[in-house]
Amino acid sequence: MYRTTEIAKMVNVHPNTVRIYEEWGYISPVPRANNGYRVYSDLHLFQLQVARASFRCEIIQGRIRDKARSVVEASGKENFDQALERAQDYLAHLEREYLRALEAIALVEAWLEGKESLSGQTYTRKKAASILDLSPEVVRNWERNGLIAVSRLPNGYRFYTDKDLNKMKIIRALRAAHYSISAILRLMNTLGQSKELNVKKVLDSPAESDDIITVTDRLIFSLEEAIQSAQEVIRLIKQRISISRRNGQGDMRGAPAGRGIKG
Repeated sequence: MYRTTEIAKMVNVHPNTVRIYEEWGYISPVPRANNGYRVYSDLHLFQLQVARASFRCEIIQGRIRDKARSVVEASGKENFDQALERAQDYLAHLEREYLRALEAIALVEAWLEGKESLSGQTYTRKKAASILDLSPEVVRNWERNGLIAVSRLPNGYRFYTDKDLNKMKIIRALRAAHYSISAILRLMNTLGQSKELNVKKVLDSPAESDDIITVTDRLIFSLEEAIQSAQEVIRLIKQRISISRRNGQGDMRGAPAGRGIKG
């Protein structure tokens, strides 16, 4: 059994974070001893480990944070089969984002080398958004902010080309790397003007010294860390399920002990 300060130290968080996680349902309700002190068990330690590993990724784009939160919420409800299913979905999502970041680097490098591969195919907004796994509203918002300029057919309908899709793939990667719309707009306004583009001067966020390749490299590094964390979460949950089944029960909650701290 653990006191608040003890279990917080074990997962390297502030004691207040432990209490907040209980309030938000990220861990099971914590029983109290007769003296009113919180009493934590190995179940709570496991749930905190799942939460810490799930939230290790700082990337917030691409529904990453929502998917991580869904894993933690299922764990907090002690629905570990569902938590495992969601963790596996989360890992698959991270792996897709990882491939997209690699693609963005390849697209920029191809553009800089004048080797961009284009076809004559055109797409509706709905189709373009579907290909990029974006909502049509996100694409519409990028248009409103001037990130992409879309051509129109004689009948007034918009159409998107492979070049437009390539731009949007780069925009998607930069947004995932926390670049602002204004910073990306500076880059998009400069694309096509010169093959000697000084991206370092175009992009000034998150750091003036960053160029587009460096940014996507950092995104890839962050995604690699997130993938490792998701794999850790899956391992933790599988261990929990295995132990529970060996003991013929769905919950490994420890019996309360009479020590803890008020809070």
